[in-house]
Amino acid sequence: MSAFLSPEQLQQFRRDGYLVLPGMVTADDCARMRVVVQAHLQNARAPLEYEAEVGYPGAPDSLDAPGGRTVRRLKDAYHRDTVLRAWAEDARIVTGMQQLLEEPVMLTLAHHNCVMTKHPHYGTATGWHRDIRYWRFMRNELITVWLALGDERVCNGALRVIPGSHRFDIKPEQLDALDFLRPDAAENAALFAQGIPVELQAGDVLLFHSGLFHAAGPNQTDAVKMSVAFAYRGASNLPLPGSRSSVGGDVALEAAVGEAGHGE
Repeated sequence: MSAFLSPEQLQQFRRDGYLVLPGMVTADDCARMRVVVQAHLQNARAPLEYEAEVGYPGAPDSLDAPGGRTVRRLKDAYHRDTVLRAWAEDARIVTGMQQLLEEPVMLTLAHHNCVMTKHPHYGTATGWHRDIRYWRFMRNELITVWLALGDERVCNGALRVIPGSHRFDIKPEQLDALDFLRPDAAENAALFAQGIPVELQAGDVLLFHSGLFHAAGPNQTDAVKMSVAFAYRGASNLPLPGSRSSVGGDVALEAAVGEAGHGE
């Protein structure tokens, strides 16, 4: 396969830390994935993560509280269904990851590898954070591929990002104990002001760097928002031994990139 991302797209990702690929997945493929996701939500098919287990502000106090068994994400999406596995291994994604990471690509099963859902009423907001806060790899150079299975708007909890923040020098005092940006830190006000929503249509794909600060609001609509998220690393960017990142395994992915693979 020839280069998937153009030189301009590669430059934009490296500058901003994210890139939107509009209409990458067909309506039929999105529909097939939604059927699987809806069935697994209805049957509460494990493994799951519930809102009550995350403990974010506004979440139910326990699994037995009202809304306590609201699903936040369906874990291990890779092994749930062939349609999700095929998307994780899509040749366009593999080629694009090879272009950005500039080496062979691994799909990490320890992180993301899920369908993120945001339910009305009990789907909580997520503060400003970067995924590397709880990922442990040799380098902060992983990429998340986020597929919108339906429209994502501010009103239903679309992601917000701070462009270029993967390159920022963040001081420890700007972060709380969980490595979220502290809302009470004066130096963070300028960062918050730079945050912008990334609104997507069904089939759009968002790529973002593991060091990019992002957040999401609650779902204020009556429909569940569903997004598929997989994370990729370069083959040389190994998880640290004994860490959570080293548990769960990886999938080696290949795409015939050739000399044009870096798009330059």
